[in-house]
Amino acid sequence: MAGPAYADALKDEIAPTGKLRVAIAVSTAGGAFWSNKNEAEGYAGVPVDLGREMAAQFGIPVEYVAYQNSGQITDAAAKDAWDVTFLPQDAVRMTRMRFGPIYQVTDATYIVKAGSPVTNFQTLDRPGIKVAVEYNTTTMRGAIAHLKNAKVIEYQNFDEVFTLLKNGEIDAFALSRDQLNDMAKKIPGTRVLDETFKQTVTAVAVPLDRPLALAFVTRFMTDAISNGMLRKAFDNNGLKDTPIRVK
Repeated sequence: MAGPAYADALKDEIAPTGKLRVAIAVSTAGGAFWSNKNEAEGYAGVPVDLGREMAAQFGIPVEYVAYQNSGQITDAAAKDAWDVTFLPQDAVRMTRMRFGPIYQVTDATYIVKAGSPVTNFQTLDRPGIKVAVEYNTTTMRGAIAHLKNAKVIEYQNFDEVFTLLKNGEIDAFALSRDQLNDMAKKIPGTRVLDETFKQTVTAVAVPLDRPLALAFVTRFMTDAISNGMLRKAFDNNGLKDTPIRVK
């Protein structure tokens, strides 16, 4: 397939509603995966910028479909609720959607509450210790595999966990190191552990059975990484000091 026929088929596959529906996870966590509401009640974030640029290449409107976490985006993958997303990749999700190039690699660890005697993974992984994770996420699955004795508890969103940690109602929270370092600045006395229990890779993705869409988003992200578009998206969203790690 080539020329206008290909362009029409691609547009029908990647934006069947006439809009490019970009699934985003909204919270105050920051980083290159999360998005947030801005003052104009719109959205801001690296996925927001990338989705806007992607829609512009087709000359169609972009529509952001907001969720509380990446697990909810995964749950909606087979419901024709979104057309493209940018989220952490793992073996479970690879059965639910198709992934293109990785655009961020992060190290996952734990933050512990103020006054905690926990200093490392060994002292964290003990009976009676409560570790919060976000629902159906790659970090959740990594923490469950990593911790043999501590109790792993799922929550729906970052802001809920933030409050629980601030109030000392949980012992620890699993997330990427950069986000936890920022969290530690906002909750005095908390501490981010030095060790890493997994690396999380974040990539562009489309629902299953959309091969033309997958080929397009793969080319789009490859170009975005090489032509500076991704760097600009990072810089525009408070990540000027964050290096782009793609492998």
